[in-house]
Amino acid sequence: GIHLMPDFFIPVLYSIFGFLLGGVLFSYHLPKLLRGVDIVALSPDHNPGTANAVKLCGLPLGLLCLALDMAKGFLPVWLAMRRLPPDTLWLAPVLLAPVLGHALAVFYPFRGGKAVAVTFGTLLGLLPFSYAVFALALPYIFFSTIVVLHPNERRSVVSFFLLGAFCVLASLRTHHFGVALGTSGIALVGMWKNRVRDPLFRRRPDLEESRF
Repeated sequence: GIHLMPDFFIPVLYSIFGFLLGGVLFSYHLPKLLRGVDIVALSPDHNPGTANAVKLCGLPLGLLCLALDMAKGFLPVWLAMRRLPPDTLWLAPVLLAPVLGHALAVFYPFRGGKAVAVTFGTLLGLLPFSYAVFALALPYIFFSTIVVLHPNERRSVVSFFLLGAFCVLASLRTHHFGVALGTSGIALVGMWKNRVRDPLFRRRPDLEESRF
């Protein structure tokens, strides 16, 4: 009866909200609106992401795109964390929704970005309950500065994998299974989106992704 609202309705609501908000590609729209630059058409990888916004439109506009791409992951999770028990399994779809929304970008259609910025925003929304954001940030730093992986997509694939693996292993001690399940889904989406853009795999026709 009364428990259906927090147990079902709230996470479904925030999951839908996160998916739809995640599907808005700010890094595509802002450069086009403010500078008349189509970053998808002009960038080598045709990715509607923050890095291309910085390269083609400069740091200030790129940082604005970064902030909005992170915010669309942060906001639904942050709001949900104030309504849901932090250890509920219903947290998993709330975490996954904005990342999947960005990756699929159903409004464009189905040709979204690599989901790095939105993932960081999503994980920041878990603070201070979970510090899973460091399970993604530290591998990125390590493989960017100490053991440098090229291209960037390969670095992302490895970092997303380590995010999922760490959170699953950590859940055996913390019992944060909703976080583990959600971050595992995020890891799979991030690995998929970056794998198909990695030149190592792009030679395979079955992994080729069409332009946005």
